[in-house]
This record gives sequence, structure tokens and C-alpha cells, in this order.
Amino acid sequence: MSQEEFQLIKRYFVSDTEGSDVLLGIGDDAAVVNSCGPLAVATDTLVSGIHFPVHMPPDAIGYRSLAVNLSDLGAMGAEPRWCTLALAIPDPQEPWLEAFAAGLLGLAKLHGVSLVGGDLTRGPLTVTVHLLGPISPDRMLTRGGGKVGDDVYVTGSLGDSAAGLELFSKGIHEIGPHHAALIARFLKPTPRVEEGRALSSLANAAIDISDGLLADLGHICEASDCGAVVDVGRVPLSPDLATLFPKEAAQAHALGGGDDYELCFTAAPAQAEAVERAMSTVGTAAQSIGRLVAGEGVTCQRDGETFLPPNSGYVHFSS
Repeated sequence: MSQEEFQLIKRYFVSDTEGSDVLLGIGDDAAVVNSCGPLAVATDTLVSGIHFPVHMPPDAIGYRSLAVNLSDLGAMGAEPRWCTLALAIPDPQEPWLEAFAAGLLGLAKLHGVSLVGGDLTRGPLTVTVHLLGPISPDRMLTRGGGKVGDDVYVTGSLGDSAAGLELFSKGIHEIGPHHAALIARFLKPTPRVEEGRALSSLANAAIDISDGLLADLGHICEASDCGAVVDVGRVPLSPDLATLFPKEAAQAHALGGGDDYELCFTAAPAQAEAVERAMSTVGTAAQSIGRLVAGEGVTCQRDGETFLPPNSGYVHFSS
């Protein structure tokens, strides 16, 4: 580690967010944490121009780099606790680093996560966050626990982030409150950590919606060896999305847009009241949008008829 790198890390990434379970944090060859029992581990890499726009504000990049990992642990009912950061940056300008660190560390503090180590190097802008946290084996949510007959739910509303990205990419920013709300949902999505923990004894399967509702529900179906039917008319849309976009475009964003980081989960019909109570305790709505069925894949219905969506979600490594 060069002296410049060490000074930048010390100045911007050493913080007071470390918990008492961090025995050795930033500044040595490795971090040491005190953990007992199973850990959930998630890693995401964000590449400029692929996973976020080139001109995205640095505080939003920092926030988002941790948020996507928090969302993964939330979908499994885990408790996020420690993270590491590997940051490649073309030119380590200090105002950029200060804003980036503020976005990341602000969200870390909100969720009780300690940044315990990582790496800073020169290169194309790439951010990798590694997040760990304890998880209870008997309350662990996975993609493979769904059962035929389960209701399919989503938290919050869908499509806002994809719509916000469209507006941001077109340079449409502060025209009005609806525009600002959608762009904010893209720049700084809300990871559903408390929601996942509240559902961990009620849901049979869960996933966070990163690639789009239909794609991610498809992952549940594949892992659970079943199919799903989605009633498009029951997929929740925010007033902001419904106001700014025609119905067809709004539903397309909600079904296949991705980057919502809401939870999609399944639960037995007998758990419907318990799910409603659990969500009310964390202040988040959950809407039943369909069911798991025998077969494979996800099919959509609208107004009682088969509906073919224009976009089924993000495809990794597509040409």
C-alpha cells in the first residue's frame, strides 16, 4: 500500500461506525471480527457505465454500492454487520472520495454495519463491496423454499428505479416532485433489511428484485421447481410512476425494469394475516400479486387474459 493510498483511506474511510465485535479494523493486513455461528456473505461489483451511469453523483455511488449488498442479506433474513470495500478509481480526487465515502458510511451507520477493510487502487471506476452478517439457520430465507399454492408478494412499489434511470439518463432532473421522487428511487434505493428479518419465520422463499420482477421471480421458480402466475393489474405502482408514465410503460418498468431492490417472496395462504401484521410493524406494504403453480417459468395475466410483457428483465452477459 502506497503512502498516498494509506492517507486517503485513513482520511475518508476510517470512521466511528465500528462495533464492539470488530477486534481489528482498517489499517492492518486483515480485519478481525468476533463472530459466533453461521454467516451470510454477499458480494457485488458495480462498474461505471454498466451498473450505473458515468455521471452518477459520487455519494449515490457509495450509497448504492452498499445498498445492493444490504438488499441481498435482507432477502435472506440476515443481519448485516461487517463490510469491506475494494475501490478502483481513475483519479483519486479528494472531493469525489469525500462524497463517495459519505454516501457509503452514512448508509452503513444507519444499518449498524462496520467498514472493516478493503483496497483502494487506480483504474477504471469499479466498486466491490463484500458484506457479512449472522443468520439463523432455522429462519433462513432462500430461493428454493417455495411451494405450489404459495401466494407471491412484493414489498413497496415496482418500476420507480427503472423510470428514474430513464429520466436521469435523459437529463430530466428537477422538473417536478414526481421526477425527483423517481430519480431518488434510482440513485438511493431502500434495502429491505428489516422487512426480510420480519418475514424470516413466515415466508417460504424470497429474493430481492435487482434484475426485474419477472426475472427474479423466475429464479425462485427454478430453485423451487415450480412455476408462477402473476396478475399484472395487482403489481403495485407508485403515484409518481403512474402520473408520469402511461399505463403500458409503467407496467413494463415494474415487470422488467429492475433495480427496485424490493423483496419478492412467497408464503402459504394461511400466513396472509401474519404477513400483513409483520409488514405493518416495519411500516412497509406488501402486495399479493399471484401464486406459485405446478410447472415451470413465470406467466402473466391481465384482465383475465394471458399477457406477454415487452421486457422480462436484465440479462447478465448479454451481447
